[in-house]
Amino acid sequence: MIYEYNGYRPVIHESAFIHPQAAVTGNVVIGRNVYVGPGAALRGDWGEIIIEDGCNIQENCTIHMFPGTTVFLRRSAHIGHGAIIHGSEIGENCLVGMNAVIMDKVKLGKESIVGALCFIQADIIIPPRSLVVGNPHKIIKEVSDEMINWKTAGTNLYQQLPSEMHKHWKPCEPLREIPSNRREQSSHYKTWDETK
Repeated sequence: MIYEYNGYRPVIHESAFIHPQAAVTGNVVIGRNVYVGPGAALRGDWGEIIIEDGCNIQENCTIHMFPGTTVFLRRSAHIGHGAIIHGSEIGENCLVGMNAVIMDKVKLGKESIVGALCFIQADIIIPPRSLVVGNPHKIIKEVSDEMINWKTAGTNLYQQLPSEMHKHWKPCEPLREIPSNRREQSSHYKTWDETK
C-alpha cells in the first residue's frame, strides 16, 4: 500500500513494482525498475528515502531514519530479505545480505557486500569494494571482480522482475490439485552459473 503522510505523497516511477503488501509511506522517491517485495516497510515519515534506479528491496525489509535524515539507496543496490537500513547510505551496486542491520550515518562504499546477519553500527564509513561480515561488523577483504560480477548478475534478475510482475502477476484462488499439464519451473531467467 502507498500512503500519504503530512503532505508528502510517495513518488514512484511507473516501471517500478511495489507489492501491495509492502507499505510505502510519505517522503519516498522510487526510481526506474525498482522491486519492493511483500512485507517491506519504507517509512518516509521523519525524513526522506531516495531509492535510485535498479534497486531491489526484498521481503520484510525495513527502511527508516531519525528525524531530518535522508536515506539513500544508490543505483542497483540490492537489499536482501529481512534487512534493516536505518538512516544510512547504501552505495551503488552494493549487496546487503539477509537480516543485516545497517545503522545511522553509515556510508557503505560502492560495490561493497555485507554478509547475512551482519551488524554495522552508527557513524561508520565502509570503503568501496569491502566484504563486511559479523556482529559487530568486520571488513575481512576486498570484493573481487568475480564476486561483484556474481552480485551484478543477481541484481540484473531483480531489475527484470518489475516488468515481469507488471505483465504476469495477479491475485488468484489456489488450485486444489496439481494439474496434469502444469509447466515446469520458469526457464527464461539465466542464473549466474548458466551465464558463464
